[in-house]
Amino acid sequence: MDTIKILCVDDEESIESQMRQFFRRKIRTSECEFFYARNGVEAQDVLNSNPDIDIILSDINMLPKPIDMEDLGVTVEKAISQIHYIHESQKEHTQLESLKKDLSVAGEIQQYILPREFPPFPDVSDQLDIYASMEAAKDVGGDFYDFFRVDDDHIAFVIADVCGKGIPAALYMTMSRTIIRSKGIYCLSAAECMNEANRQLVANSIDCMFVTVFYAIYNIRTGVVNYCNAGHNPPYLLHGADSTMVRGSKNPMLGSFDGLQYKEGTLQMEPGDTLVMYTDGVTEAMKASHEELGPERFEQILQNARDMDSQEIVKAVKTGIADFVGDTRKSDDMTMLVIKRK
Repeated sequence: MDTIKILCVDDEESIESQMRQFFRRKIRTSECEFFYARNGVEAQDVLNSNPDIDIILSDINMLPKPIDMEDLGVTVEKAISQIHYIHESQKEHTQLESLKKDLSVAGEIQQYILPREFPPFPDVSDQLDIYASMEAAKDVGGDFYDFFRVDDDHIAFVIADVCGKGIPAALYMTMSRTIIRSKGIYCLSAAECMNEANRQLVANSIDCMFVTVFYAIYNIRTGVVNYCNAGHNPPYLLHGADSTMVRGSKNPMLGSFDGLQYKEGTLQMEPGDTLVMYTDGVTEAMKASHEELGPERFEQILQNARDMDSQEIVKAVKTGIADFVGDTRKSDDMTMLVIKRK
């Protein structure tokens, strides 16, 4: 523990010797360090030189005679205990503020990892409209989205949700994103990418964590989407006045079981069609009464926004959720990835 600094202010010379004698053990073990002053002027000089003085004992000699040093010792002990408590509280507060700052920086880094420039592929922006958003429930989250070029004609899209929240989920999210991207740039089969990613995630399993993923490869020329759903929320395909949940290709999440062979599906996006991918934090957004937004309300929001561009659709969903939950604090990460064929 830190040494407690005590200033004794008294005009009696005998007080100093009495204090030194009575508190000799605390002085010897550096539990306490005593300073002495004869009057207010000297006391101010001591305080100026030692601004970290913890306790001031003033006019001890004013106590009833003879001075009961045992009673004074009890009083000093109580004061020392309080000072130690205050010091520990200050340390914990400093550590907490440091942790908050670290988490804030980690959240900024996490957001920086995700693609943030839109449109992400300017050379095909006349054919494809893309927008995405991730909002963590805490400083850092377990959701992520990604997209990258596989070749001149194909773009891969991924949206995922890691089990859990906070720092462990954020670390697993980073690993999952890296693995999926490293496998995805070499194959044109969504199922093959998920097979390889699952093998590597299982091999690097951490505390039985897993991640749900919807992975898709979009053909820029034809609008055909080759996709694989690994335990994730099925996306919505907006086609004209209709909205259809893409329920094909059901597979287990990634990272839990080795040796799985994932199945894939295909869908055709016509000009004007929109594919809306999301995590469960969207449909499970909850108001104070514990009522969830639910797929029906979510689908209605999408229906009302079907003629909007990708960014406007994301904004419309966020507005719809905000109107529904009111002031209720987010309990889960909310992520959306929207692609619209022009």
